[in-house]
Amino acid sequence: MNKLKLKKILEQFFIEDIGDRDVTSDSLFKSEIGTLTFIAKEAGVFAGEEVIRTGFSLLDDSAEAELFIKDGDRFEKGTELVHIKGNAAALLKAERVVLNLVQRMCSIASESRKAVDIVAGTATKVCDTRKTTPGLRMLEKYAVRCGGASNHRYGLYDTVMIKDNHISFAGSIARAVELARAEIGHTVKIEVETESAEQVQEAVQAGADIIMFDNRSPEEIRELVQLVPDHIITEASGGITLDTLVHYRDTGVGYISLGCLTHSVRALDISAKVKISSLQVQ
Repeated sequence: MNKLKLKKILEQFFIEDIGDRDVTSDSLFKSEIGTLTFIAKEAGVFAGEEVIRTGFSLLDDSAEAELFIKDGDRFEKGTELVHIKGNAAALLKAERVVLNLVQRMCSIASESRKAVDIVAGTATKVCDTRKTTPGLRMLEKYAVRCGGASNHRYGLYDTVMIKDNHISFAGSIARAVELARAEIGHTVKIEVETESAEQVQEAVQAGADIIMFDNRSPEEIRELVQLVPDHIITEASGGITLDTLVHYRDTGVGYISLGCLTHSVRALDISAKVKISSLQVQ
């Protein structure tokens, strides 16, 4: 994870939440020192070490985070995940922003682990999509990796992905691949979205690096995979969920991309509690 980007993201989130000041915490506390504990209220997979460390240190550079778990580790309900000791007012100001992010990241990591477990024992890998929350893509894609899944492209800038509308404007798959290859050179991969055997064959002949089977049934994918040489990566996408993933695991496709890993997750239930009976005055 890019720590510089993380710091800038968190700074913007704190500015949004705190504004000029936290009128409650600043009224109640000055130099008191306290300890805040994150407690899991349901089982899951952890993601968010750097968010916790960086988030609390931004508001109190002397804050100390003692983590009892690492990114990618499973945890059970009732697990104490981290103790953060620092200025009481700063802990309370940072709490909601950090907790919101950690809850979302843990949920994504947990869903990703479920998906990975479903395809375990096959050569097929699970990856995410660009269906992420604006401003949170770096964190959400990191959480996917914590769950053991892979990342698809990060944005429009790192992979050519020729979809149906690109093909329509260009006139054909072959023409679209030709134009893209001439513009970007050989160092950037070209993926083509296909919906039929004819389109798959055209993409193969055009020299695509990755061929996606878009919104195809498991039975169709088993047939389409046979048309693709081994050196070309294959991917299945479109409407596949954790409930239906099991039907795609043995199709022979290289990757299955799941938008549901990031676009519709429910925040994992984690609470932040003060674990000491009295505050220490610094």
